Amino acid sequence: MKSQAYRMAMLYDFYGDLLTARQKEFFDLYYNDDLSLAEIAENYDITRQGVRDIIVRAERTLEDIEEKTGLIQRHHRTRASARNLLDLCEKVELLNKTKLESKELSRLCEQLRDGIDELGRD
Repeated sequence: MKSQAYRMAMLYDFYGDLLTARQKEFFDLYYNDDLSLAEIAENYDITRQGVRDIIVRAERTLEDIEEKTGLIQRHHRTRASARNLLDLCEKVELLNKTKLESKELSRLCEQLRDGIDELGRD
């Protein structure tokens, strides 16, 4: 269940603005504020099933958008690649410090690290 909640949170973070106002509101109350379907229904004077339908429709919409765009998958791949590049950069810097002592290589590693850090800010 936690992985489902995490996935829904990611989907909402990426695509939540594409939902209707009501879908966003109910989705937020259910997933972020941890209100039950019954609590939301009582607060909005609709049926529990009505709340569930709206949330399920929102989930389906978010899943469909991710299926079509793949932005979250691309985001995870980019973060993993950036981590790998930082690890490689550290190895090159260590090799440079212990054997090569090249100022140019140090400067290039610093530029590479800055570029990788810039990717991580998105």
